[in-house]
This record gives sequence, structure tokens and C-alpha cells, in this order.
Amino acid sequence: MELTLLGTGTPTGLPRPGCPCAACATARGPYARSATSLLVDGALLLDLTPGAALAAARAGHALTGVRQVLLTHPHDGPPVELPAGLPSAGRVPDGRELTLISGHRVRAVAMDAPGTGYEVTSPEGARLLYLPPGGAPAGAAAPHRPYDLVAVDATGRPDALARLRAAGAVGRETDVLAVHLDHDVPPGPELDRRLAAAGARAVPDGTALTVGAYREAPPVPRRTLVTGGARSGKSLEAERRLEAYPDVVYVATGGARDGDAEWAARVGAHRERRPGSWRTEETCEVAGLLAEDGPPLLVDCLSLWLTDAMDRAGAWDDETWARTGEKALRERVAELVAAVRATPRTVVAVTNEAGSGVVPATAAGRRFRDELGRLNAAFADECEQVLLAAAGQVLVLRG
Repeated sequence: MELTLLGTGTPTGLPRPGCPCAACATARGPYARSATSLLVDGALLLDLTPGAALAAARAGHALTGVRQVLLTHPHDGPPVELPAGLPSAGRVPDGRELTLISGHRVRAVAMDAPGTGYEVTSPEGARLLYLPPGGAPAGAAAPHRPYDLVAVDATGRPDALARLRAAGAVGRETDVLAVHLDHDVPPGPELDRRLAAAGARAVPDGTALTVGAYREAPPVPRRTLVTGGARSGKSLEAERRLEAYPDVVYVATGGARDGDAEWAARVGAHRERRPGSWRTEETCEVAGLLAEDGPPLLVDCLSLWLTDAMDRAGAWDDETWARTGEKALRERVAELVAAVRATPRTVVAVTNEAGSGVVPATAAGRRFRDELGRLNAAFADECEQVLLAAAGQVLVLRG
């Protein structure tokens, strides 16, 4: 089954008309995108958009062979002229299936937002799923096997991808294409980096693909460390890296602080932005969790874990530190690092970057700074990818 992506942007396109934002300012040339529209084997057109005929011509196709035009969502904006000879566009009721004269079978998939998704099966058995902008399947039954290709709003609705993975509709070999791309993520390397973390990719308008052909699965880092200063965006970046996966375990190492309203507000803000399917573990016994099989772990954060470890070792007191504290802390850090090295799980950990600011005034403060720097370096050595967050931007240090 040949799939040609005539467009990969939102209904308004990218750049948005008249938008002065930085993402739109850089969405030029290969980064410009027209409204998403998919041409399947030259016989089925999914979403009729302005300029579809011209886009098809640029991709080396004509629309004269199209036998069915299906819409996935209400099309607001300027009217779209129907090219001569093209059948009228329509939508299939949820759950209904139709068979085209070309032999393709199309089933309408119910969404949790206005619109319709379409599952398309070629005469040879290749299968793709195409979802509308802002939509996720509404209680869709698990398919008998993963789709060969899924075209989804991966940046606007990463939870849709998580649902599909949980249902077995997206597997390791599924080619996940991001469509309906908007200006919420800057185009180019930043978009590619975010999508790669979700096991997805973006392609330029006009790209033609063979659905079901062998394609090496994109490498997704299994262990990632995200470091940065206060309010740098490191926790948000860590959460983004796992929001397209179901059943994530969020490991909160800070614990509860009775009577501290400001801390409670911080914890509440973090909880509010996390997906509802995630589970929270408030513990510093991170090594034990790493040793178990299970869903991905998000550990936030190592600096609070170190605070607890230093409390247990009595490392704040100079005399205790010299006598037993240093040895006890080294052993606990070595246990954590060994657990990261051996873990079978996907892990994203957050830490604070130490030593870039004012030198602490006390020996205990300097000790914490030094030990956090050592912990960060040892943990990073066991990770396939290390990221530095600054001013909400992310720099890849490794991977």
C-alpha cells in the first residue's frame, strides 16, 4: 500500500497566516506544511484540503484515479473547491465499514473529540490508522495485531499514542507518523527530538511511503537523565518524554512536608499536568524499583534522593561524615548507580545542576554540592541520553 502525505500540518497550515511566533517564523521551505491530507494507492483520499490537487501533482500523482474521498473532521475556513472528476467528500458513521472498488476496506473509528478516524486495509493486508486533529480513539477494541502505520496528532494528543500502545494497536514495528503539526513545537531538530522520544517521526509534505515495508525501528533511549537549574523546564521535559506511553510510574523522592503550603502547591501543580493513567510512588527506595520489571519510571528528582541519603548517613555533621557518613553515602550511591546499569526498565530521571551558582557558605552545603555533582556524573555514565535544560530549551549532551 502506497501512502502519499499531501500535507502534514493543521487545518490552517504552518506557518499560520499572520502569526508572528518564532515557530511560524522558522517554518519555511521544507518546514512549511499544508493541511494534512493522505492519498492511499491513488484511490482513496483522506481529507480534502485546499491545494490537494496541486500537492498531488507535485508528488507525481493525479487525483483522477480517486474513487472515494473521506473527511475526518469538520472543515472550517475557506471553502474547498472539488477538483473536476473527484467524488463528493463524505464521512462514514462510527463503526461502519465500506469496501472500495479498488479492494481497500475502510472502517470508521469513533473518537473522543469531534471527528472520525479511519482504519484502512489494503487488498494485500497492509493496515494503517489515520486519526483527526485533536482526536484519540474512544474505547476502540484492540486489533488482532499492531497497525503497520499510524498517522496521529502526536504533539497535540500524545495520550492518543499512549492509548494505542496500551491497546496493542501500536507495536515496536509500527511506523508512527506525526501529522496535524502546529506551531506549538518549533520545526526542525527540536520537533524531531521530541517525536523521537515518543517513538514517532515527521516527514515533509509530499513524502510517499510503502505501508508494511520493513523499516528499522527508531532507537528510543531507554535511560535518560535530564539536568538543569531551578525552573529551567527539566521536569516538564522529563514528563514530555514519557507522555506517549501508558502506565508510567512517577517516583516522587521529595515526600510530604506537613504544614508547608508552598511545597503542597508545587506537588499539586506537578500532579495536575501528569496523565491520569500514571501512578505515583512517593519513595526514595529507587534502587528496588529499578530492579523490578514493569512500566517506565520517571524519577523526580535525584537531588532530593541525595538529601534523603545524606540524612540517613548523617552526612551533614562533619564528625559523623569523617567517621562513617562518607562511606555509608558512597555505598548507597553505588547501589543506585549499579541498579541503573542493570535495570530492565525505561527510566527518565531528573536532577539539579550543581556548582553553577554561589558557593555555599557552610561545609555541609559545599558537601551536598560536591556529592550531587558526583552523583550526576555517575548516573549520567549509565544513561544512553543526557539532556541539559536551560530557559525552557533543551540541549542534548549525549545521545
